[in-house]
Amino acid sequence: MSARPPAATDAVPTGNTYDKYGTSNPVERRIMAGFLRALDTALPPAGVSSVLEVGVGEGDVSERVRSRYPAASVVGVDLPDGMLAAEWARRDLHNAFASASRLPFADGRFDLVLAIEVLEHVPDPAAALTEITRVARDAVVLSVPCEPLWRVLNLARGKYVRDLGNTPGHIQHWGPRSFSRLVGEHLDVIGVHRPLPWTMVAARRRSH
Repeated sequence: MSARPPAATDAVPTGNTYDKYGTSNPVERRIMAGFLRALDTALPPAGVSSVLEVGVGEGDVSERVRSRYPAASVVGVDLPDGMLAAEWARRDLHNAFASASRLPFADGRFDLVLAIEVLEHVPDPAAALTEITRVARDAVVLSVPCEPLWRVLNLARGKYVRDLGNTPGHIQHWGPRSFSRLVGEHLDVIGVHRPLPWTMVAARRRSH
């Protein structure tokens, strides 16, 4: 699906500001291949029967996860957006509209919860992580842009110069250590991956 700008009325953007999954640029395709390899490594090898993707966007990651766990139930949530809903229907994805800070699911509902390139957009990431932790039964995988490297690379390619390289909609900024610390306040961090220019954390819900 082609990228589109977020709706002007959205407090948090929906969908891809730039279609990094469908890019034809060879350098960007190589970078995305590294990101997807890191994601494949961070995902649990087996034992996943239910998956939630928070901030599902157009559904590129959900489709990849559905292929990884063909017997699993895969659902996603994102903020209300008619274009997203149409794309979900085209891809046969069973998603719903909901806020990351108020997930409409029972405690411990999902074997795996994903939030891929989401928390940098969220006004209250701690509240979102609390909800993600609540609905997770076991594994959680999260990724965010690695700052300040992300903005430096944007400036190097002449993007978002007036905003000092900040991608539209990015209101939170973390380096690998600060993001790992934030996740560690809610979950047990079991692995930190750094596919250029992202930070990806594999975590697990703490046993009580």
